[in-house]
Order: sequence, then C-alpha cells, then structure tokens
Amino acid sequence: MDTKTFGELLQNNGFVDFVGVPCSYLAPLINYAIMHERFIMANNEGDAMAIASGISLVGAKETSRNYGVVLMQNSGLSNALSPLTSLNHTFGIPVLCFVSLRGERDINNQNTDEPQHELLGVITDKLLEVCGVEYAFLSADFVEASKQILEAKKILQNNKSFFFIVKNGVLESLKLENQKEIFLKKSPFLSVKLEAKYTRLEILETIVSLSKNMITLATTGKSGRELYEIKDCENHLYMVGSMGCVSALGLGISLKSDKKILCIDGDGALLMRMGTLSTNAYYTKMHNKGNFCHILLDNESHDSTGGQFSLAPCVDFASIAHACGYEKVLSLETLDSLKDALEEFEENKSGGAIFIYMKIKKGSKKDLGRPKITPYEVARRIERIL
Repeated sequence: MDTKTFGELLQNNGFVDFVGVPCSYLAPLINYAIMHERFIMANNEGDAMAIASGISLVGAKETSRNYGVVLMQNSGLSNALSPLTSLNHTFGIPVLCFVSLRGERDINNQNTDEPQHELLGVITDKLLEVCGVEYAFLSADFVEASKQILEAKKILQNNKSFFFIVKNGVLESLKLENQKEIFLKKSPFLSVKLEAKYTRLEILETIVSLSKNMITLATTGKSGRELYEIKDCENHLYMVGSMGCVSALGLGISLKSDKKILCIDGDGALLMRMGTLSTNAYYTKMHNKGNFCHILLDNESHDSTGGQFSLAPCVDFASIAHACGYEKVLSLETLDSLKDALEEFEENKSGGAIFIYMKIKKGSKKDLGRPKITPYEVARRIERIL
C-alpha cells in the first residue's frame, strides 16, 4: 500500500499526530509523519501511549475529533501495557495504535525473524485480546484499509482504543528526507543540596492556591489523593496506575493546547520512566509555548506502598533535568520561592520546559481517602476545559 496515500487517509480522519518508537516495519509511516512534522519520538512505548493520550484529550471536540496515534514494534507492546490498561482503559482515553508483527510464522509455523521476536510473534494478538482491546490486521489493499480505518474510528468514538497489527511489507517504502532537527542550548547549572522543610500536603496546598488557571496533573499514589483531599477542581487530574507517565501525559496536552500544564511527580515514579525527561525538554523547546512545568516532590521513598526506600538518594534529579535540556531548572526550599516560581510560570509567553525540584518530608496525611470521582469522569471534565 502506498504510504503517502495511506497517511493522507489517516489525516483526513483525524489521525494527524503520531508518537512512537522506531520499527523497520513501520518506518514508512514514521518517515511520513516526520516529514510532515507530525512525529514525536518517545524513549519507550509506555511514554508514547501517555503522550498520545494527552493529544487525544485535547482533540476531543464536539464537531470534529483528533486522536493521538502510536507507532511501535510488538516487542514494545508489553512496555505499553501499563498505560494501556490503567490509563487508556481506566480514564476512557482512546488512541489509535499501529504495532508491527515481528516474529511472524511461515507456513511451517517457523519463526521468520530474529530470535528475540519469536514469542511476541505468536502472542501479539493474544495480548490485545486478554486486555479487551479490539484490533485488526492492517490490509495491504488501500480500499480495504480505508474501510478498516472507518471501523476503527467508530471504536475510538466510544472512548476505546484500537490496534492495527502490521505485517512486513504492508506499507510501501518511503525514504526519509528533509528531517528537521533542533539543538538545545544549555547554560551552566550548579546543583545544591536541599533540606526537607515541608510535607507534600503543605506544598500541594500552595500549588492549589496558585494553579486555578492551570491543568494540574498529580502522579499515581498519595500525590493525587492528597490533591483531591485539599480540593477537587475541574482542572485536576489524579493519575491512577501508569506509574511514571504523568509528565508524558502532560506533554501531550501541552503540545496541543495553550493552557498552562503543571505536572506533579514523585521520585519513585520519575525513576521508573526517567527517559521521558529528554522527550519533555526536546518537544517543549521546539514548540516554544512556555506552558509546561514539571514539579518533582522527592521524599526518597515509595510512600503509597508503605514508605519503602527509593533509590532517589543516589540521584541528582535537578542536574539530570538540566542535562536533558530543560530550559529552566529550579531547586527550591521554601513555599515563598515556589510561589514566585509558579507566578513567573503563569506569566510566561514562550520558552521550553521548567523543572522544579523540592525535597519533602516522608509520610502523608492521616486517614487519607481516595477520590470519589471516577477517572472516566475526571478525563471528561478535563476534555471540556481543553
């Protein structure tokens, strides 16, 4: 199938923004998206799912709808299962996915690919079935593929994701030309050792008082629960599952919206998907909106699971964020300095990602409840704001 013609078909049906990790089988479609400046390179497939989910949230319009599209190799499908099952399913955020079928069997049921693809070549469709995700094998015939896209779109309109499994050779080769690149300039950065002066609750209370006009996303666990307990607002999203994906989801939203996006992260969650830092830095710098702020609250522990230690004491997060290309990195110790930083962020009209690092005390509010609003309801009200 001609890739350019297929790419135009996708764009005409609201599939205009692509996120993914390279795969040779999907290289033609990836190249098409890159040459149209519609591709976001993710460091892993789970991040790609979260970014595309943010794009879908912003694309939820009454008259027309745009969906995030994920491109991945089937070896990365297992990496994507966490957000697929606990973000997309739980919140009802639909994305369209194309997953290659590496390890396909021949007529003698023998693996035709490299050894590492042997198992995934057999269970790719089975994994989707177990997860309750509808899928189809993408046809190499354009007329048939057009019908498949329309059927997939019907599924997505019901806030459910859809997967196309793509065999080798279905998409005709498309040479990558005129690839646009940007280079991030970094200024010197000196990290400082901070003292944990406040609880997470105290910091969240300050954030709530200053973020009425921002979309505020809180990472999985106690952060979201305490944020809800302080005040449930329509501009709040409380992450459940999808550990480590909060800033990737926020990035996807920020690229398609002019709203200020505030992502509240935890040390354990960020360590799980630290590769997203470079993605955040690169694409916020490219889009130059000045609307993405990433706050890390570090208590050196996995508070939500009983306070077990994390590996954060070994890590200089602020220096890493700077090295990954965040435009501004702040290590803050007081609520007043946090207030000043957030007020400055709200006034920003341009620029790349901001990273705010704060040490916090261990522990959480006693008798901490859980949000009574469902994730699905949270996603719908965020859509309305966006």
